[in-house]
Amino acid sequence: MPTATAAQPPRPFGAVLSAMVTPLTASGALDDAAAAALAERLVEQGHDGLVVSGTTGESPTTSDAEKDRLLRAVLEAVGDRAHVLAGVGTNDTAHTAELARAAEKAGAHGLLVVTPYYSKPPQAALEHHFTTVADATGLPVMLYDIPGRAGVPIETETLVRLAAHERIVAVKDAKGDLTATSWVLARTDLAYYSGEDALNLALLAHGGSGVVSVVAHVAGREYARMVRALDAGDLLTARTLHARLLPAVRGIMNRTQGVVAVKAALQLTGALAHRTVRAPLLAATAAEVDAIAADLTAAGLLPGPTDSAPTRTTSATAPVAGGAA
Repeated sequence: MPTATAAQPPRPFGAVLSAMVTPLTASGALDDAAAAALAERLVEQGHDGLVVSGTTGESPTTSDAEKDRLLRAVLEAVGDRAHVLAGVGTNDTAHTAELARAAEKAGAHGLLVVTPYYSKPPQAALEHHFTTVADATGLPVMLYDIPGRAGVPIETETLVRLAAHERIVAVKDAKGDLTATSWVLARTDLAYYSGEDALNLALLAHGGSGVVSVVAHVAGREYARMVRALDAGDLLTARTLHARLLPAVRGIMNRTQGVVAVKAALQLTGALAHRTVRAPLLAATAAEVDAIAADLTAAGLLPGPTDSAPTRTTSATAPVAGGAA
């Protein structure tokens, strides 16, 4: 791991990570081969890390056995070229620790551990949960602070105490509170990764280490350029990239639910043959796909209408022109 400098914050898991989707077949089964191919594509397009079985990986609706298969497929494909983190967070401490041990056995390079959701534990209970999971393996841990989904934030004082644990080294920040983030950055050595694509530039400018992004599925090269620009002090280039990608952020994060939208985006770009998701989610409608396509085109991530691009399909199960990656 490179030594951090004034221009480069600590990056224990790389700088550009996708919260990777879990590819499924048309019937909804886990598609190991498509997962490996997608991981290869993402690494080739600028990612130096991947997070599997996070929220965008539909972890609530994949079994423990499927999570293990997915992790092993991704590790085999790109484990020698990228940091591969396993999402192991649940609202059950014992189950989370069990998933962490399984991920370590499979060869994961690190763990993503989300705030226990629905139960709304108080801060002392959160601290116990995270330290219990961190103590369960020898792997470095990225905490995932997302109160909008979990129902409770990891408060600043809790994060400061957790930073003292030798294996709790990073935070995926989807709190949307840059002041709180700045306080933790000022008081700890935690590496902060943006978990909210609309705030990627802002968090990086505040001293963030990188992104764990949904939009990076289709904009990995652009986010890698943004990170390099900020490392070099080139705020103008970073702002230009941010502005260019705003339509893609809208298309993937606002048109419909994020997993649903990014699978449609990946199908449009030829990276996935299917945009299948598991219930309770439903695949993007034809109208939603058209809106997402327009947004990706506006961001320069799809050919425009005057370019010589093949006609895309709006079928949820048929491959787009160009087939699966």
